[in-house]
Amino acid sequence: MEPVIYLIPNTLGSDDIREVIPAGIFGKIRTIRHFVVESERSARRFLVRAALDTPIDHLIFHVVDEHSRPPDIEQLISLIREQGKIGILSDAGLPGIADPGSDLVKLAHRQGIRVVPLTGPSSIFLALMASGLNGQNFAFNGYLPIKKPERIRKLKLLEVRSKSERQSQIFMETPYRNMSLVEDLLNQLQPETLLCIASDISLASESIRTQSIRQWKESAPDINKKPAIFILQAE
Repeated sequence: MEPVIYLIPNTLGSDDIREVIPAGIFGKIRTIRHFVVESERSARRFLVRAALDTPIDHLIFHVVDEHSRPPDIEQLISLIREQGKIGILSDAGLPGIADPGSDLVKLAHRQGIRVVPLTGPSSIFLALMASGLNGQNFAFNGYLPIKKPERIRKLKLLEVRSKSERQSQIFMETPYRNMSLVEDLLNQLQPETLLCIASDISLASESIRTQSIRQWKESAPDINKKPAIFILQAE
C-alpha cells in the first residue's frame, strides 16, 4: 500500500459539523486509525461529532504542536510507512495553514510520501471572499508581533506594502488580544485605509464588515475573545 497523509479539515466552531465539512470527507476519515493532532482533546471532540464507526478509544493520537522537536516529527514518517495512512487534523480550519502540521507535510514530501488535502473551511479565505478587497493579489501574514511597538511598526509596513503593491494584507490575532490590535489599527492606520474584520466565521454570531478606518472609529467593534481575521487594503 502506498503510504499517504490525509489533511483533514476541522470546523471553525460550527455546531453543525455537516454544514461545513463535505459529506465525502467522513468516508475517508473512517479508514484512518492514527491521527496527528495539535490538541488531542479538540481532535476527539471533532471525531465524536463526525460519528465514526470506530470507537473513539480505539483511535491513536500523536500530538504535534509548537513544542514538538524535529526528531519527534521524523519518527512519524516511520509510522506512516508502517500504517499506510494517517490523518493530520488541525484544531480549526485547514491543516498546514497557520498550523504546526506543515512541518510533517514538508518532511513527507522530502520522503516521497503522498499528501492528500481534503476540502473544508478556511477562515482566511472565507474572510477574503466576503471582504470585497483584492482577491487577485493578497498576502497572509499570520500573527503580528505581540509587543506593541513592534506590532505598530508591522502594521505601518503592511499598509505601505498594500498601497504600493495594491495587495490585500491578511493577518490574525489570539482572540483575547483582539481589542488591543483593534486599538492599534484604528489609531495607527490612515483614515481611508479599508479594513475588514471577520469574526466568528461560520457561526450564528458571524460578523464580516469592511469599512474605512474613519468609519470604524465611529463604531469600534467588540470582538473580545472571538476568533477573527483582519484584512487591510490601503487606498
